Amino acid sequence: MLNYNSVIKNEIKQENVSVKEIFPVMKINLRGKKREFLTNVGKNLNMILPTEANTSTTSDKLTAMWLSPDEWMIVSNELVSQNTNKYELNEMLFNSISKTNLGAVIDVTDQFVQLELKGENIYEIFSAGCPFNFNEFKEKKGSTTQTVLNNTDIILHHKDENIVNLFVRRSFAEHLFNWIKDIASRL
Repeated sequence: MLNYNSVIKNEIKQENVSVKEIFPVMKINLRGKKREFLTNVGKNLNMILPTEANTSTTSDKLTAMWLSPDEWMIVSNELVSQNTNKYELNEMLFNSISKTNLGAVIDVTDQFVQLELKGENIYEIFSAGCPFNFNEFKEKKGSTTQTVLNNTDIILHHKDENIVNLFVRRSFAEHLFNWIKDIASRL
């Protein structure tokens, strides 16, 4: 993450909605199916990967989000140093998973922008440009989903009541942020 350039230059602060970028945060994509993969990852992360669709598990330092039956995104719960793009956890997982052909470990820190949406009206923003039905999602802390918002692929994680983390590819982040800002101004 050397020379990290944020594409989001400001925050959205409305009466019932706030949106800001959370950075720098380590993000790792894991892929694997074998029992040895799950065991090895569990030992390295000191947590069990979620195996139920659209769920997550959280420890003090990490959140693991289910993306598919053989894919997860691991996100640090703490900010990391902007002065480096090497992460001890990534190297440990790469050495014990990728190098032993148990699965794949990919650092996606610079690929995804993490936005934190807070407030009572965040689901009104989602409903303005997303086909996903949020009724169950907003009732279940830790829920995750991959969907589209304003024709942009996103990953959502229900962090807490009226707090959602949104992950969007860096190349679409500014466009999506401006769209959210426009919708929020109309609420």
